This record gives sequence, structure tokens and C-alpha cells, in this order.
Amino acid sequence: MKSIVCAKKKKERQYGTIWGAANGSVVKREYAPGQHGQRRKKPTDYGQQLYAKQKLKTYYGNVSEKQFHKYYVEAIRRTGDAAENLIGILESRLDNLVYKAKFVPTIFAARQFVNHGHITVNGKKVNIPSYMVKAGDVIEIREKSRQLPIVISAMESAGRDVPGYLEVDNKKFSAKYSFVPKFDDVPYASVMEPNLVIEFYSR
Repeated sequence: MKSIVCAKKKKERQYGTIWGAANGSVVKREYAPGQHGQRRKKPTDYGQQLYAKQKLKTYYGNVSEKQFHKYYVEAIRRTGDAAENLIGILESRLDNLVYKAKFVPTIFAARQFVNHGHITVNGKKVNIPSYMVKAGDVIEIREKSRQLPIVISAMESAGRDVPGYLEVDNKKFSAKYSFVPKFDDVPYASVMEPNLVIEFYSR
């Protein structure tokens, strides 16, 4: 658990408080480190696109580059807006929904939680964090795992709200994925720019 907390803090120092932590993180200043820091140079278009990609990857638990590019390919293959499609794909990851349902405190903990076999989807155990959940699927914590301290602490936390596309039943330790969200449905704690991610890969 300590390694999860350290990883989260490290990423928050790099990208700001992207998960909306109650105690916050280091606020990025407009000047470089040092006693007489220079003002930061305006990033290039490529720099902005790269930053947007890395930030979005981090938000979803440091998704691997190979996996993330695969999501991009799928996003542009689908009809409609590619940036919206990308968000829908990322939000449908099982580890993300376990986190958003407040079954665990962080996205990093969610990945471990799924990996260790604590979750079922429609009654069947799934231990693949990147598993794509479909609208209407029901995610549930296995009965033997419901009294784990990490679960109890997360579900009692008032630090964040469950988004509208999840119907959580705390008594049953379950969450129904009601619909695949659009970008505006996702409660990001800081600015995300999936359109720049699409531009990055389209170069």
C-alpha cells in the first residue's frame, strides 16, 4: 500500500492534483525551480500534445503506451468523435470503474484489487484490470473480500462522489455500469484534453 501512495504522490507532483485529493499537492508555479527561476517557456504544439497524453495515461493508472495506442486505434475506428470515443474506452476499464465506484481509494489500488481476484463482473471472477466493462454489466466485490480495511475505508470516505453512470449499492457491494459516459460526464479534478491526445497520435 505504501508503494501505491508514493506512486500517486509522485505523479501528482508532476501533473498536479489530477485525482482530486483532499489534501492537495504541489501547485505548479509559472517559473522554473531555483532561487531566481526563469519563466517557463511556452510549450510547442507537440509538447502540449505529449503532456496531454501522459497526463491522461497517468489518470487511468499509468496505462502502458502499447495499450493506450491500441485504445486510440479503436477510438478512431468507431463512428463519432474520436476524443469522446477514447474517453468512453478508458472509462470502461474495469480497474477504473472499481475506483470510481469507491470500492478502493486510488486507481492504483484498483488495479491491484482486480489483479488479486476480489472482483466479479456479472457474477464471474475477473482479474484483468483492462477488462472492458459493457453498459448494463454489474461489478461486485466478492463476498470474502468485503470486509477488507481498504474497502471499508474507501466506501465510507466522503472525499469524492460516485459519477452518474454508476449505480452503486453499498449493501450489496455492487455497481451497475449504466451507460458509457461522454467527456462531460466524467468528474475530472483537473483539465484533460483528449483532443490533443488524438492529435498527438495523428501526427
